[in-house]
Amino acid sequence: MELRQLHYFVKVAKKEHVTQAAEELHVAQSAVSRQIHQLEEELGVKLFVQKGRNLQLTPVGQLFLKRVEVILADLERSVIEIHEFLDPEKGEIRLGFPHSLGISLIPQVVAAFRKQHPNVKFRFKQGMYPTLIRDMIKGDIDLAFISPFPDEHEFVCGEVLLTEELYAILPPGHRFSEEESIKLRELEDETFVLFSEGYSLRPIVWEACQEAGFTPKIGFEGEETDTIRGLVAAGMGVSLLPEMALHYTGPLQPAKVRVTEPQVTRTIGLIRRTNEKLPLVAKVFHAFLLRYFQERIQESQ
Repeated sequence: MELRQLHYFVKVAKKEHVTQAAEELHVAQSAVSRQIHQLEEELGVKLFVQKGRNLQLTPVGQLFLKRVEVILADLERSVIEIHEFLDPEKGEIRLGFPHSLGISLIPQVVAAFRKQHPNVKFRFKQGMYPTLIRDMIKGDIDLAFISPFPDEHEFVCGEVLLTEELYAILPPGHRFSEEESIKLRELEDETFVLFSEGYSLRPIVWEACQEAGFTPKIGFEGEETDTIRGLVAAGMGVSLLPEMALHYTGPLQPAKVRVTEPQVTRTIGLIRRTNEKLPLVAKVFHAFLLRYFQERIQESQ
């Protein structure tokens, strides 16, 4: 069994199509088909069955895929660890984060870190809360920013880095747009622009409205902070967003107003796999982040 066969197998399993897998692998379709056939012969089982124009994993193929992904992830980490051992300053950090942190926070911390470690590379992966947890458990990423921070989890652990306030954002000219603060209950009759199901900010806003005594009327849903902010600025409704998602200087801007009763916040944490050592370069970045946010908290006090 060759490593190349395993890589080809995983690619075909993901694409469910030999031609598409071959295109991404930059090899001939016949080469991929041959390697898959040889792998099946060596194992003595069928890994795929034809379903229309696509290929579908058999039950044993699904089991084999899970094992192969673990093997390849371990191998990739081993190669990274060897490179880091030879020169930690030339390692790679695999970092996950939600989209709302990619606007300003991630660029800031990465830029600050690279001033001290200019040769370190980053591989980024954005995702929703459940996706980041899944990718962490699978070993696809070494560290991940996540919000809200999971209180208890069998497979991941970490630290809360900061707690961030959410503000009401309102269309320009809204009757509350010039107020310093409002009670959330005052938005009861408004149409809300919320994140789609699966995004961590949605339940935070929903639960805050419930605490304020009403259920928000949802007019529009989006998947990015830019979309939410833009829809509100265009007069399509109101919403709540964290402050760092409001760092935008375009021509169309919503009004930003502090919310009281209740004050709405979210936790931002940093997670890693439980009972597993971080790669050396990721360990250095982890220590840097803890110092960075501790200093940030001290400066704000």
